[in-house]
Amino acid sequence: MTQQSDANPVVPAAGARPVLVTGGTGKTGGRVAAALTRAGVPVRIGSRSGGTHFDWEDRDTWAPALRGAAAAYLAYYPDITDPGAAAVIRAFAEEAVAHGVRRLVLLSARGANAALPAERAVAVPGAEWTVIRAAWFFQNFDEGLLRDGVLGGEVVFPAGDVKEPFVDAEDIAEVAVAALTGEGHAGRVHELTGPRLLTFAEAAAELTAVTGRPVRYLPVSGAEYGEALAGYGLPPELVAFLTELFTTLLDGRNAHLADGVQRVLGRAPRDFTDFAREGAARGVWAV
Repeated sequence: MTQQSDANPVVPAAGARPVLVTGGTGKTGGRVAAALTRAGVPVRIGSRSGGTHFDWEDRDTWAPALRGAAAAYLAYYPDITDPGAAAVIRAFAEEAVAHGVRRLVLLSARGANAALPAERAVAVPGAEWTVIRAAWFFQNFDEGLLRDGVLGGEVVFPAGDVKEPFVDAEDIAEVAVAALTGEGHAGRVHELTGPRLLTFAEAAAELTAVTGRPVRYLPVSGAEYGEALAGYGLPPELVAFLTELFTTLLDGRNAHLADGVQRVLGRAPRDFTDFAREGAARGVWAV
């Protein structure tokens, strides 16, 4: 028996108001924008280099991006767990409502207590808000910080043997579009994971199988990882932030599955094996 979906079909009306997608050129924002476009929904791609200039740190860019929009997808930069994120999110949400933008969908991090203030901040009076709490993205292996390790044959990361319910950014985007354009999502938190738990070593083994090249996972301590980041020239405050973030989120707190993708989309989430096979077929790890 197929589980009923919370999503309603997207049927844009003639002259529909656009959706602002912040971080519109990023891992999730780019996919949200593409999915909205496929559905015939007008999109404003907000970023520091996008078609609509938008910068979380420059409030003068907010009003022009929000004016006339019906909804907004919020992918906060540099990170939703940043100590200053809540104040910025609240100010942005209030400005959005003041400009007639009622529906706000916030991307958050699953299991991150430091993200809770920002989640609460989006719930301003007059807003139909939705929070999406996502597990680690598949795409960290082909577009993000782990790609160089995959290409070099050794993924170095402070995750030990913890199991993570990696999720596809495409699934995140589809859930976001449902919340931005459909009904029944206001005031809800959607927790998204993939369909199974994998250790980083198991993920590396799957990448080995599809690429035909050895990809080894090398677990390190948080301190060792911080030293490696510092060696790349990252500022000390960023090194400290990232080290704390990764070691906290990968302490086993997320080693269980959630049914958000199934509930919202009416289908199972995409599996890591399919992601890996398709990526290899496209040559994303070709050297």
